[in-house]
Amino acid sequence: MKRHKRDMSSRAYDRGYQAGVSGRSLDDCPHANEDHRQHWVSGWREGRVDQWDGLTGVSGVHKMRVS
Repeated sequence: MKRHKRDMSSRAYDRGYQAGVSGRSLDDCPHANEDHRQHWVSGWREGRVDQWDGLTGVSGVHKMRVS
């Protein structure tokens, strides 16, 4: 069975979340498209909040999406 690609907005959010949890800067956003950038920044913000709350590593596993 072929795997379908997720839409770019979802991927941008997921990548932004990963960047936020790992402590990367907001300036590291790779998207020029405003819609994708907005999703990336939203994910980044949630990732930063989770990092500040200590939900990194094993304690943040429940936040990961299974695809």
